[in-house]
Amino acid sequence: MGQTNNNLCNTAASLAKNKLLTDCYRHMQSDDLVLPTIPDVSFKIRRAINNDNASTASIARIVQIDPSITAKVMQIANSSLYLGRKRIESCPEALTRLGLKGAQDVITAFAMKSVFNAKSPVIRRKMEELWAHSSYIASISAVFAHKVPGFDPDRAMLAGLIHDIGIVPILTYADNHPDIIAYPKDFVEIVKELRADIGVQIIHRWGFPDDFEDVVINAENWFRNDNNPASYADIVMISQMHSFIGKIDIKRIPKIDDLPAYKKLAGHLDAKDGINILDTAKDEIEQIRQMLA
Repeated sequence: MGQTNNNLCNTAASLAKNKLLTDCYRHMQSDDLVLPTIPDVSFKIRRAINNDNASTASIARIVQIDPSITAKVMQIANSSLYLGRKRIESCPEALTRLGLKGAQDVITAFAMKSVFNAKSPVIRRKMEELWAHSSYIASISAVFAHKVPGFDPDRAMLAGLIHDIGIVPILTYADNHPDIIAYPKDFVEIVKELRADIGVQIIHRWGFPDDFEDVVINAENWFRNDNNPASYADIVMISQMHSFIGKIDIKRIPKIDDLPAYKKLAGHLDAKDGINILDTAKDEIEQIRQMLA
């Protein structure tokens, strides 16, 4: 009798898993999977910055409509990533220091948290875990990019935040189908199969740059060796590897210095900034992480 009950439970779990997988895939293929919308303040800023008449003053007026975003922009402008001799005291000054494109990425990053939301406690907790992971990767990515010539810390921070954005619609779908939520452990397999394809759809929908598509697809493609110059996907990948230190059995993950992405970046890093970046820059990383939180 016990064996029969176990078989029934396993069958039920398998059906729920397959339903979530097939339903998400079907909706994705028919282009009617509910994708998150880019936060309103980010959309307005992106549209304004792409206007030929954009100026620091006009962008500042839009940013200052949201006091919390204004405060975050000034915080990042005064952080160790940008700190100059003069402390920034106003939004226009912060935008000047960041540059309009950099400010666009920063504002999008700070507004992104609203996307990671759900109704049910189970899925809300998963969204919170996903945001915590993504913001940690974003923080490490920003610090890495600050140390590697040719990369922009703000863009790297946003790349870190969106690398797993394809998981959000899967969680949202499960949030609206309580019968599926009963088997949360099956998300791992489903996420592995669908996260990249759904993530690419979101990148296209939001009008993000093409190299962010590369981030979504290859952020966990550990042994990719395309012989191309180092990219934001490489930055995010190595940031993920650093985030695993002390949290995952070392035997379950590749050695960081065996990865082609690390070899691309290592030549641009001081010896002290390589594999020990979590120690040498932990205050910078924590500062950004707190701002995102």
